Amino acid sequence: MYALVLIRYTAPLEVIEANTDAHRAYARELRAKGTLVASGPFVPRTGGALLLRLPDEGTAAALDAVRDGDPFHRLGLANYELIQWNPGVGREGLDALA
Repeated sequence: MYALVLIRYTAPLEVIEANTDAHRAYARELRAKGTLVASGPFVPRTGGALLLRLPDEGTAAALDAVRDGDPFHRLGLANYELIQWNPGVGREGLDALA
């Protein structure tokens, strides 16, 4: 199962920038575990998105755990929209990335 995490900042950009290194370190941990396929900020920088690959069973709990581990969430700097996603067209390309 794939999932999208849409992150919308609730703190001033200066506060976000002061905590971006910790957020990116967390993203690198997710990538090393095979959970994160891709991530990055929106343009303009009002938030960002994560594209995740998660187990088919327990996807909602896995999504919650990803959100709960993010420093932006733990510090109350952003809102998260967690969306389970079952891509049809192009799935083989995503599978090759992860």
